[in-house]
Amino acid sequence: MLATEWGMGNVLWTMFALLIWCMAIWIFITVFADIFRRGDIGGGAKALWILLIVVVPIFGALVYLIARPRITDTADTRGASSYASSNPVPGGSEGLRMG
Repeated sequence: MLATEWGMGNVLWTMFALLIWCMAIWIFITVFADIFRRGDIGGGAKALWILLIVVVPIFGALVYLIARPRITDTADTRGASSYASSNPVPGGSEGLRMG
């Protein structure tokens, strides 16, 4: 049977390889989502980033994570403050009091 042929070392190495694959897939999904979500990168640059990641997956994702331009704090805060102002908390500040 297959279960008797596998030792504990083989099982651990297989689990480790599966973990590495899951992390790599998660990184690719995150990088693709970041590339498509960004408004400060033009269409040609997005296409080149995607092409680099498809041709050289691990290297391309690492280069993107290191070389991507940072989003300014004002862009992050502006999105959060506009969401907060358009979606007030029911009960206002009364909802935050305990008792």
